[in-house]
Amino acid sequence: MLPPGSLVLVTGASGYIGGRLVGELVAAGHRVRCLARTPAKLEAASWRADVEVVQGDVERDLSAAVDGVDAVYYLVHSIGEGDDWSEREAAAAANLRDAATAAGVQRIVYLGGLGSDEPGSDVQLSRHLRSRHRVGEVLADGPVAVTELRAAVIIGSGSASFEMLRYLVEVLPVMVTPKWVDTRCQPIAVRDVLRYLVDVLSVPETAGRVLEIGGPDVITYRQMMAVYAEAAGLRQRIVIPVPVLTPRLSSLWVGLVTPLPRALARPLVSSLVNEVIVHDAAILDLCPGPRLSYRESVDLALRRVEEHDVTTSWSGASTETAAGPMPTDPDWAGGAVLQDTRVREVHATPEVVHRTTLGVGGQRGWYSGDWLWDLRGFLDKLAGGPGMRRGRRDPDRLRVGDAVDFWRVETIEPDALLRLRAEMRLPGVAAIEWQVEPLPEDADGPRCRLTQRATFVPRGLWGRAYWYGVAPFHVFVFPGLIDGLARDAEADQRAAIGPPMTR
Repeated sequence: MLPPGSLVLVTGASGYIGGRLVGELVAAGHRVRCLARTPAKLEAASWRADVEVVQGDVERDLSAAVDGVDAVYYLVHSIGEGDDWSEREAAAAANLRDAATAAGVQRIVYLGGLGSDEPGSDVQLSRHLRSRHRVGEVLADGPVAVTELRAAVIIGSGSASFEMLRYLVEVLPVMVTPKWVDTRCQPIAVRDVLRYLVDVLSVPETAGRVLEIGGPDVITYRQMMAVYAEAAGLRQRIVIPVPVLTPRLSSLWVGLVTPLPRALARPLVSSLVNEVIVHDAAILDLCPGPRLSYRESVDLALRRVEEHDVTTSWSGASTETAAGPMPTDPDWAGGAVLQDTRVREVHATPEVVHRTTLGVGGQRGWYSGDWLWDLRGFLDKLAGGPGMRRGRRDPDRLRVGDAVDFWRVETIEPDALLRLRAEMRLPGVAAIEWQVEPLPEDADGPRCRLTQRATFVPRGLWGRAYWYGVAPFHVFVFPGLIDGLARDAEADQRAAIGPPMTR
């Protein structure tokens, strides 16, 4: 048993699970040291000030990283990184095992993958799952007690398997799939994975064991897609399984349709032929606690994704629920976010620029392409939406919740940010924001950077078609909008200062 206050090393702290686990360990009272090849990736994490960070690589000398450490979390992998990735995974695990042994580490906790490798199994394990199991065996081939947790699909925005699933469902209303669509699996919420990872440290009986973890539902991938479509408000997808599609062909298609790198998609798709369910539920007695159902996990992940995509609140993603994207997630995490971003340098104070953005819309209009805004409002009205006739409550002042034409004020940060969320009828979620950042003064006086960002989170294939259909009109709308705001802000700044003094 490792009590609170123990020094814990987290490898892979810049990764999907590691980035969330660190905050949970800190909350549990542990002292945490993070190993990262690029420490700068951790600077934006909310827990950064509470941990020690060391630069290093599990394939190189780890003596400094493990010095004085009580337990190590092994959360790294090399999947898809070159043809020899599985061999490199085993070698890195051996390097960590030997370093931990020399340093007198008491426990290694490793997160691997489910799947039966017993002789006589109907389907041979994929290379990905074989490598996951092999890493566990290598880590356990030494005197340090290892706790290996094996999981199937982890449900949470940023999880590679879940992101692959969600993109396929959102983009394709009709899917021609291999036979693996009816393979059974036991998905688990990322929140529950984190709870198990933390809890096993305080349960001595978990040392030296392989423990299988999963959610309460055993379902097929076809059922997972159907539940996701329902939760996301999409029409039920038509799934047509055919026997001729090989995992390799499937991975090429996944690489084309989803943003996952092809090198990552291929081993993941190849693993879908393996049934990944819990056969030994000992973890339920060792680390009891409630588990989220698959539907609850999807609902939670979608809610967090929407909050992130609309509010662009990377810093607001919390390890408390561990369901939304974090600064340590891969750049494809959190679903598709289509953006139009414009940046201008404005010779005015942040206060003046922000005040100018608060006057957008209503009688002042949108600076450029007003007829396009009016046309969009007319079409929205025909579709049953609010249109553009709501205007604004006050021509100069805004507060959260105010209507601005067919937008609604979602966030106001004094002298820094205004964010509007669209209430028009759309196949997705749209927002626009203006962020103001101060810059050093120059010879012409105060300066700041004004960033205008229009975002759209599409719903399904029609959502993407809508964005790309209207994208050509953005060149008539968005540049003129930010230029008009910058021009008015500079004029207000000059008026506030007054005319230049003459001798």
